[in-house]
Amino acid sequence: MSDIRWLTEREQEVWRSFLSASLGLSDALARQLQRDAAMPHAYYEILVALSEAPDRTLRMSELAGIRNSSRSRLSHAIARLEETGWVRRRGCPTDKRGSYAILTDAGYAALEAAAPGHVTEVREKLFDQLTPEQVEQLGEISAAIQRGLGNLPPITCPSLTAEGRD
Repeated sequence: MSDIRWLTEREQEVWRSFLSASLGLSDALARQLQRDAAMPHAYYEILVALSEAPDRTLRMSELAGIRNSSRSRLSHAIARLEETGWVRRRGCPTDKRGSYAILTDAGYAALEAAAPGHVTEVREKLFDQLTPEQVEQLGEISAAIQRGLGNLPPITCPSLTAEGRD
């Protein structure tokens, strides 16, 4: 055990502060979406990914990768989104095992309705708390963490208008 690089006292403080902030932010965003849009945050993120895809369509395996989700968890979520009429599935003509998830007009409308409250919550809880310099630093830090995690694809925001608002 002598080769373990234990955290310094300051690193331990920073780690706990980061963990508390990230979990707290995630919880606040999830509560806001559930309260205001009756939508779990995971479903919102699926709708976002589909809204940004060409023809609002993604292969299920690609969507799982984008959302950093297991295929079975994604399949369950897509089934629930199909029940609401927000997403539909289509089989892949070249691969009988593959399928596509397609954002319906109703799903896009649900995303449009949820986005203003969500972006307000993101702005109030995160960006309004930071200086412009800190926003840049957060971007750099987040990219470094993603690299350390193995180059996970960045999570993107929906482009619902020409201004690209979330």
